[in-house]
Amino acid sequence: MNNPTKTAGNFPLTWPSAIILVDMNAFFASIEQRDHPEWRGRPVAITNGMQGTCIITCSYEARSCGISTGMRLKQALRMCPELIRCPAHPERYAATSAAIMTVLQDLTPDIEVFSVDEAFLDVTRCQRLLGTPLHIARLAKRKVLEASGVLCSAGVSGDKTTAKFAAKLQKPDGLTVIPPWEAAQRLRDVPVTQLCGIAKGIGRFLAGHGVVTCGDMRHLPISVLARRFGNPGRRIWYMCQGQDPAALQLDVPPPKSIGHGKVLPPGTRNPELLRTWLLHMSEKVGARLRRHGLQATTFFIGLRTSEGWIGGKLRCALPTDDGGVIMTLCYRVIHEMWSGQGVHQVQVTALNPVNTGNQLELFAATDEVQREVNAVMDAVNRRYGELVLAPARLLNRSRMPNVIAPAWKPFGHRQTI
Repeated sequence: MNNPTKTAGNFPLTWPSAIILVDMNAFFASIEQRDHPEWRGRPVAITNGMQGTCIITCSYEARSCGISTGMRLKQALRMCPELIRCPAHPERYAATSAAIMTVLQDLTPDIEVFSVDEAFLDVTRCQRLLGTPLHIARLAKRKVLEASGVLCSAGVSGDKTTAKFAAKLQKPDGLTVIPPWEAAQRLRDVPVTQLCGIAKGIGRFLAGHGVVTCGDMRHLPISVLARRFGNPGRRIWYMCQGQDPAALQLDVPPPKSIGHGKVLPPGTRNPELLRTWLLHMSEKVGARLRRHGLQATTFFIGLRTSEGWIGGKLRCALPTDDGGVIMTLCYRVIHEMWSGQGVHQVQVTALNPVNTGNQLELFAATDEVQREVNAVMDAVNRRYGELVLAPARLLNRSRMPNVIAPAWKPFGHRQTI
């Protein structure tokens, strides 16, 4: 790409394409430090409740001691005895993220919420109104701080992949600009596996074809990647040259599945405990289906053991959004497929859910009483908290806190904890 001639400082007045990636800095830990001023400047580690033994994330002060996400708490405490252990507060993190995404939408309607702590902004059409991409990025950082009280980093470039790479170059509270006409040169010596979307498996395939750095990609015909990976392979070829063609995903697509799972104490063999945890997940899935006007006929019910999953896809006679009906499928897995093996995770997932507004089955016998009970239960739980009103068996459910889904969004069916 040619370097435009009209400039303001070191950058042109307008870019042909301008993407900003806003990336929160140690998001969960930063929120805890915000809410506990006495923790600022001190090492903080977040775990899933006080029972959790694995670190979800940690502050930059903890990272400077060698602590990282996924590390066991005992090891972290040996490395940093003054480490502050904090149970996660996912509802608080989700509310802060929603506030951030709302103020970012004031800058541009073209926003893709990439995760609970990241968002892509396409500001190409906003430059004449708001200024240069650099100025808009500074404005975004200021708005995030005002809305949330926590800092973020930003990467600015002409495509999504390069913007995301730029955002991680200076943390915390960084701002890195890679103009699109400089992207190929800036990425030339970067290992391909440092780009978002190129995992180790793809990296090994590329290394086998002599591609280790992004600059090496110029010597590999795009057809090699296309034959192996299809359209995603073509995208990778362009990504490595600073020309990612992917547009922002502005809308949340219809769900292909809605599911919930829980990790159990390793080697759980108590059938009553398994029934309780499966009922817990069934009720959560049913409530989510009802909240979004969805029903499903096919469900994945799984018990995970050290040897793999027990269970599989099971079908109801008719589409349902009722946790009790879903639980009947769980009973089938326990009674017909499970032979007493030690279980360390349960999973209940509705597959290919459809809108309840679709035409009713000809011989569907709807249980209006149960439908009304579910509606009352949902209303109570929305007001007073999840499963405040629930089947009696769930009095003994796991007290392990909920977590934010990886594909969390501040709206629609992805607004899930």
